[in-house]
Amino acid sequence: MKTLTLQMPEAVFAATRNDPDHFLKEMRFAAAASWYGQGRISQEVAAFVAGVDRTDFLLGLARAGLDSFVVDMADLDREIER
Repeated sequence: MKTLTLQMPEAVFAATRNDPDHFLKEMRFAAAASWYGQGRISQEVAAFVAGVDRTDFLLGLARAGLDSFVVDMADLDREIER
């Protein structure tokens, strides 16, 4: 596993009203939710990136008002035709 180090100005924590640990949790979830929503990663990988289990990841999506399931309309059309 790789370790990443990010430098953030102190103003970021004040602006988001977060301490560094909570900010990191939010940033991990935001990245995971974004990549999952784009269909770039699976729920399982997204949950891992977010640092939670799949159930908590899905609950987090619901709390954020984001779609829990990504549907490719072309794939859906092909399934319906079958």
